[in-house]
Amino acid sequence: MTAHMPAPMTYVSTRGRAPVLDFEATMLTGLARDGGLYVPATVPVMSAAEIAALAGLPYEDIAFRVIRPFIGDAFDDATLRESITRAYAGFEHPARAPLKQLGANHFLLELFHGPTLAFKDFAMQLIGQLFQAALARSGQRVTIVGATSGDTGSAAIEAFAGLDAVDVFILYPHGRVSEVQRRQMTTPTAANVHALAVDGDFDTCQALVKDMFNDHAFRDEVSLAGVNSINWARVLAQVVYYFAAATALGAPHRAVAFTVPTGNFGDIFAGHIARAMGLPVDRLVIATNHNDILHRAMQSGRYDTDTVRPSISPSMDIQVSSNFERALFDAYGRDGAAVAQLMDELRAAKGFAISQGALEFLRERYASGRASEDETAATIARTHRATGELLCPHSAVGVHVAEAMPTDAPMVTLATAHPAKFPDAVEAATGLRPALPARMADLFDRPERVTRLPDDLAPLQALIRERRRA
Repeated sequence: MTAHMPAPMTYVSTRGRAPVLDFEATMLTGLARDGGLYVPATVPVMSAAEIAALAGLPYEDIAFRVIRPFIGDAFDDATLRESITRAYAGFEHPARAPLKQLGANHFLLELFHGPTLAFKDFAMQLIGQLFQAALARSGQRVTIVGATSGDTGSAAIEAFAGLDAVDVFILYPHGRVSEVQRRQMTTPTAANVHALAVDGDFDTCQALVKDMFNDHAFRDEVSLAGVNSINWARVLAQVVYYFAAATALGAPHRAVAFTVPTGNFGDIFAGHIARAMGLPVDRLVIATNHNDILHRAMQSGRYDTDTVRPSISPSMDIQVSSNFERALFDAYGRDGAAVAQLMDELRAAKGFAISQGALEFLRERYASGRASEDETAATIARTHRATGELLCPHSAVGVHVAEAMPTDAPMVTLATAHPAKFPDAVEAATGLRPALPARMADLFDRPERVTRLPDDLAPLQALIRERRRA
């Protein structure tokens, strides 16, 4: 592919009834107008030689080569390169996503060196730059609305704070995020960002966001855009670190396995895309806490929601896993009508049965496991004793599940957040209270700015109308 003639790249909805879009429109749209999620019409494939050539490159160069085929003609090479450079300039580790060895064949991929100390920074910082480039070119304004179980919100606020063409409203479940997560959302001073504490759990927040997108009159009135992992660009940015880690460990000449702590399925679906692009992935392992709907679905073939139970790994306290719809779309042979029917059943009956053929498809591509609260805490303590590494509770869920997975390939567990974001859980397990980086040392002294809202669409829409800058 040359810089002058990028291949056309289009995106289709998982429910089959929304317009086919290019990359820029897909990014700015977020959720498809039929309620589905956008996925590439075809996944670009890299040759073994192209993958081998990534080994040893700076992270930004790997990002450019992996992302470029998905962009089509939406951005020229110079704009994409500049956006990537700006996105990762604020990361505190020169490798951006360094690997640490935990055991003989087990590695930790540290994804918490960005500005808000969580893996969400890899995607959100890049999306912020690409949104800015697109909006500057078109003169548009957008209203970004997102739901968060803790980390997406702070990453979005950090990425979009102070931008002229964007207003940001982040919904988080009141009382169900860590204090560090909450303060990262409620202490920024930029006038264009708003933290909204919603009565309910993450699924409540996510449902409100989807309801707003499906209210097409409101969506058009405020130029709604989404930055949850429903946004394809979020998933795409996360594909990069699978290539970075795997090539550092010898891919494409040997396969690499990944265990991914996941609630909303976006991070592990990025691994599936990396594999579809040609990366030799031995296995992709779904790791859940006791809110284990994904593990139960893989085991039983039924996707049945349950009550969300709070945990020490709150970013995974989810029962409606949005990005699982993308996996189902592939599992059902890209039949949008079949996926739409499943999502209707989920809304009406709180669950659905996965067909035998689709379940076999999923089981060939994903393994799964879960960690209880006690197992998570024990893993934090044991890993620290054995290696000196302090794990956040989400990363510990991943390590616990990975250790039970037989594989000859190197196993990489994704460390999704800095332990200092969850100091109470880490201290309870180890007796050590992890400190925030120096640049955040005054986080608990900064004044907070937050609005509490009920689980009700009308007052939320009224607040957005009132506070967005026309």
